[in-house]
Amino acid sequence: MIDPKEFADRFPGDFTFGVATASFQIEGAAREDGRKPSIWDAFCNMPGRVFEGHNGDVACDHYHRLDDDLDLIKAMGVSAYRFSIAWPRIIPDGTGRINEPGLDFYDRLVDGLKARGIKAFATLYHWDLPLTLMGDGGWAARSTAHAFQRYTRTVMERLGDRLDAVATFNEPWCSVWLSHLYGVHAPGERSMDAALAAMHYTNLAHGLSVEAIRDVAPQVPVGIVLNAHETLAGSDSAADQAAAERAHQFHNGAFFDPIFKGAYPAEFLSALGDRMPKVEDGDLKVISQKLDWWGLNYYTPMRVADDPAEGAEFPAAVDAPPVADVKTDIGWEVYALALKSLVERLYARYELPDCYITENGACYNMGPGADGEIDDQPRLDYYAEHLGMVADLISEGIPMRGYFAWSLMDNFEWAEGYRMRFGLVYVDYETQERTMKKSGKWYGALASEFPRGNHGG
Repeated sequence: MIDPKEFADRFPGDFTFGVATASFQIEGAAREDGRKPSIWDAFCNMPGRVFEGHNGDVACDHYHRLDDDLDLIKAMGVSAYRFSIAWPRIIPDGTGRINEPGLDFYDRLVDGLKARGIKAFATLYHWDLPLTLMGDGGWAARSTAHAFQRYTRTVMERLGDRLDAVATFNEPWCSVWLSHLYGVHAPGERSMDAALAAMHYTNLAHGLSVEAIRDVAPQVPVGIVLNAHETLAGSDSAADQAAAERAHQFHNGAFFDPIFKGAYPAEFLSALGDRMPKVEDGDLKVISQKLDWWGLNYYTPMRVADDPAEGAEFPAAVDAPPVADVKTDIGWEVYALALKSLVERLYARYELPDCYITENGACYNMGPGADGEIDDQPRLDYYAEHLGMVADLISEGIPMRGYFAWSLMDNFEWAEGYRMRFGLVYVDYETQERTMKKSGKWYGALASEFPRGNHGG
């Protein structure tokens, strides 16, 4: 096993090691203190959408176990915690009345982090859109972008004085394509037109949110978290190489290009532009405001081949087979090299600010052994391998500033319910007991080495 103390030497002394969670996945308390339903509460209640009808009503009961969970984060030795804020707790209908008890909860969370010397990295949107907004069209409606700006302002006025960083969105790829085109995530639509509307209005909401953050709390570094895909061609053929570029434009460029270049990608626009909502004057200027940092969520590569079918819809790409024979329990190929090549490629294509790996981790479902210990060596190996790639990127001069493991603890894994486990900490959902896994102990030992040198510690 890699010695965490020796491994730590590969990272700068001020490198941030953290853990990450999301509100709907851990909080529970779905009907308490004024919270109203999100689109995910509704989606969980639709037959056949989520594994065995699992829902977020209780989840990890983090809402009631806040102090114990913050103690757990402190005990792990990490220096930062990435969490998301539930819009339905703050403005339960998406617009209108502000719900003070919801803000109080996040006050306690942030104050609890500060008291324990842990940096607070907040994400404003991790998919739990207030259900009421679906009546206006949800993300397919321009009005939602403006509602999000007001929500941002409300949160930052309350918490901005204590946050160390804020992200507007988590993985818009999921809340746009998975949710509106592929139907896998809430609200479960399968419409390219709806997805394109959601794409532009999410990008617009990001820009409007940046404006609000800079207005209310200009001292807080602002960014966005993107699950960029390393779109690897299935072969050296010209057709597959072209498919990989189209896949890049569709899966990455739809967000990176407007945010970091102020325009949508060319091939993407020529294929789909006439089906997009009206891009009004000034929209792209709002969307492309300079950011202080960006977050990358990476788990597995995307391998693509040309779709030869006549009239195949852009990006006209199909899945190509994996190269590595190692897969996690959720079926994702383990291929750490793609993390490195993806970051290199993105920095070559775009003028990007400092980067944090905001999610990286592996699904392995092993539970406690006879001795009560959880030996999840494959997860530990996954972390060591991918962190090694981050260290390589740092040595190349790419501004990698921190790494957040996904996830602090096992939780509600969206359409997979509770059957898939990504945690460094095991959660017994019957008793809500938390048990540190082997990977959690190793990661904690590594994180505890920081900050170091002349950066303290």
